[in-house]
Amino acid sequence: MPRGRIEIDQERCKGCGLCVAVCPEKILRLSESFNRQGQHFAECFDQGRCTACTSCAVMCPDCAIRLWREVLAAARAKER
Repeated sequence: MPRGRIEIDQERCKGCGLCVAVCPEKILRLSESFNRQGQHFAECFDQGRCTACTSCAVMCPDCAIRLWREVLAAARAKER
C-alpha cells in the first residue's frame, strides 16, 4: 500500500476543517496553536498512517496541503 507524507502550509490554512472531515484515516486535526491570521491550522498527528489517498489535498479550498507519495522498494520490484 502506498504511503504518503502530508505537508500543510500553516499560514495559508484558514482552519475550515474540510480536510479533517474527509481524511479516511482520521489523522488530521485542527491545531491548538494559531497562525498569523489568528486561525487554528490543520496538522497531521500520525504521518505513518497516511495512505496517500489525496482526499485532504483535493478538498482544501486554499491549496494549503501538499502530499508526497512514498514508493516502497518492494513495490517497485514487483512492478518490474
